[in-house]
Amino acid sequence: MVRPSSFSVRCSTLLLSIGLVLGAVPAPIPSAAQDAAADRETAEAAKPAKPAERSAVIIPLHEDINPLSGALLKRKFAEAVDSDVDVIILDIHSPGGLVYVTFELMDMILDAKDVETVAFIQKDAISGAALVSLACDKIIMLPGARMGDAGEIVMGADGAFRYTEAKSRSVLAQKVRDTARATGRPLALAEKMTDKDMVVFRAVHKTDGTVRYISDKEWESMENADEWEKGKPIREAGKEMFFTVNGARAVELGMADQTVENESELADVLGVKTPIPVMERTGVDTAIMILNSGFVTFLLLVIGMVALVIELGAPGIGIGGLTSLLCFGLFFWSRFLGGTAGWLEVTLFVLGLIFIGMEIFVIPGFGVAGVGGLGLMLGSLVMASRRFLVPGSTEELASLGWDLATVLGAFVGFMIAMLILANYIGDIPGLGRLTLKPQMAMVGADAGPGESADAGADAGAAALLPGWQRVSVGDVGTATSPLRPGGKMMVDDYSVDVVTEGDFVDNGTSVKVIAKQGTRIVVRPV
Repeated sequence: MVRPSSFSVRCSTLLLSIGLVLGAVPAPIPSAAQDAAADRETAEAAKPAKPAERSAVIIPLHEDINPLSGALLKRKFAEAVDSDVDVIILDIHSPGGLVYVTFELMDMILDAKDVETVAFIQKDAISGAALVSLACDKIIMLPGARMGDAGEIVMGADGAFRYTEAKSRSVLAQKVRDTARATGRPLALAEKMTDKDMVVFRAVHKTDGTVRYISDKEWESMENADEWEKGKPIREAGKEMFFTVNGARAVELGMADQTVENESELADVLGVKTPIPVMERTGVDTAIMILNSGFVTFLLLVIGMVALVIELGAPGIGIGGLTSLLCFGLFFWSRFLGGTAGWLEVTLFVLGLIFIGMEIFVIPGFGVAGVGGLGLMLGSLVMASRRFLVPGSTEELASLGWDLATVLGAFVGFMIAMLILANYIGDIPGLGRLTLKPQMAMVGADAGPGESADAGADAGAAALLPGWQRVSVGDVGTATSPLRPGGKMMVDDYSVDVVTEGDFVDNGTSVKVIAKQGTRIVVRPV
């Protein structure tokens, strides 16, 4: 065996010693700044991801609830749903209104399942507006805003408002309870908004400490009443008063979800993008509101009917026909977009016009067709202002009365206008034949040879009369245009507007006058 030399041993020992020394040197110690940075990274990693801001839109409800405002709100709501927003905020400041319209809006909100609905009350949500708020998923109020007082009242025959009958109140109370149950709000307090006779108090469960608001009527029918400790009545829900609270109190009682100070805080609470767009009234909405007002409706109907008579007096599309078409077109267009008219009303109105046209140009006399046509026209105008066919409540009956008064008033105005125009109708182009013109005596010098001055004057005056005044039953003439069934015939040296009994007569055919009813001349082929 060969042993290592002493030099090799010494080198090995030196290298081993250097290795041991290097191994004993401590590792670098992290600084305090490095520790803090590491802690922040750890905390950020542990923090949950910030949810993405949602989209929202605000729809104002700043007027009373009526068929027109309800239809406009429903259209705006549908547009918001179709735009796929996450949150629809109803900015409510309203005194309420008609019950049946309120029910429609409540159902619309409750049926919206793919969007969160929020009632934002900055001032007052009273009566029906409070019930609309109740249907929303969330109610957010300013601390001083008010909500409640949804008792149903009706105007009596003496003009005084009264509490409605028990049947109507029962339907309203059940609707409110069902809505409160669907949105998770105290049923008794919600019902108390509509019932001034009940009293609501706070009750605590003796075992688990659950707090509940119970009405005196409900307490009497409870089977487990002994499990609850009955407390004092709620201050705002006592006898002879409708439940009404401000924002702070509503949150305390569980009727509202939260209070905010302004719209910016509302956006933070809901986690929506700012600024929140507002669906304001458009020019079309404003036009619909104006055209649906009582005075403008009255003017449209009066002018439309007068223009229609002028057009019937001068067949062919003229200024009368265009004016009438414009007036009635605006009337039905505004009712279509206002949610009170449909194609049924338009169809009835057109049928009425057809019947009246048949009465004037086809069927002699003024009988069933004329009366029926007039009834169809007036009935369609009334129906176009209503969403119901038969009134089911006193308020619907009163509303129907106003619509009838508007339409009948317009008809009376039309009659008065026609009486006034009767003095000038002879000067209106195309309407001269609707009135008798005074006969004008001719100067004797104009008489022909061998004729007296009086005879010449009579002949000249007769020549100035319109054809329908000169023609008589039994006269025979020639059709100068196709009669389909209306047209013209020539008798001697003058032309007459005539109609047949319904048959078509070719140009050049000899016809005989068989009836004369004012300006309407009925002929038959010879």
